[in-house]
Amino acid sequence: MRKIAVVLVLLTGFGGLIGVGAVTGLLAGMGGGSGNSTWAGCSTALATSGNSGQRGQRMAAQLEREQRRIAARIIQIGKQRELPPRAWQIAIQAGKTESNLRNLDYGHADSLGVFQMRPSMNWGTPRQVTDLGYAINKFYDVLLDVEGWKRMRPGAAAQAVERSAFPDRYHEAEAMAAHLVSNQGDVAALSGCDEMPNTGSLVSEAIDYAKQQIGDPYKWAAEGPHEFDCSGLMQQAYAAAGVQIPRVSQDQYDSGGAKVELSRARAGDLVFWGTGRLATEVHHVALYLGDSKVLHAPQPGEKVQIAKLWDGGELLPTAVRPTLSRSR
Repeated sequence: MRKIAVVLVLLTGFGGLIGVGAVTGLLAGMGGGSGNSTWAGCSTALATSGNSGQRGQRMAAQLEREQRRIAARIIQIGKQRELPPRAWQIAIQAGKTESNLRNLDYGHADSLGVFQMRPSMNWGTPRQVTDLGYAINKFYDVLLDVEGWKRMRPGAAAQAVERSAFPDRYHEAEAMAAHLVSNQGDVAALSGCDEMPNTGSLVSEAIDYAKQQIGDPYKWAAEGPHEFDCSGLMQQAYAAAGVQIPRVSQDQYDSGGAKVELSRARAGDLVFWGTGRLATEVHHVALYLGDSKVLHAPQPGEKVQIAKLWDGGELLPTAVRPTLSRSR
């Protein structure tokens, strides 16, 4: 939780593994991402290259006839049930992730069909869960019972239905699903994905809260409202946006969200320092603001402040991007 007060220390390398040039490159390569990417732009938190709209179009173009037919059926049934376009997108993301939009007669354990529903878990009989109409309607039935699903990021809502051991994977199909909903579903608004919750607004809420604490003193184990330690400030900042993350910095690194390369960090991501640059020895966390600046609660005797991102021989090469869906 202490700050090593240097902007950039010349190193022999990340634990002897990479050189000074690579360290400098990581820091210099961090763009001034504003964190204002939104679901309105159909951006995917895990996208690593290209414009998200273009990425969605490319992914959709790779689908085969049968996959497109299944996506069209998901949209058709969603329309028949008078469900909003976001529900169609959630179902398409789930189907793409679970079966690659194929009506499979096999899967893990007794999982079957487009959504890999398990008869042993009361999703229906094997015949039912491999019947496309039944499976899509069943998915929608369960989705509608998820409290607050309309306010969730689509991938988070898909996870709430599927309850996968790998929750972040549903986000990867976000851009593609939005493209299909816009084109096959003939939803003009989804060319800009209007009506979709704005993840940028959640990031802004977290950052705004943290900025309001500038000048508050550091106190170990404090969670506010007028004193904070580093991880307590991060947790409370995201709590102000209705997003839950773990309490301590090590847990925030381990399970606070999706891992992203430090060079691709954007505003709202969490950056970490660990003794010996070890991911198992995290002792400090800060909120990335873009333009190589962070907001953090440094150490005893200091106050919450904005600082230039420093290395100190302990900056981890991986940041964490919290999953932006409001907690229920």
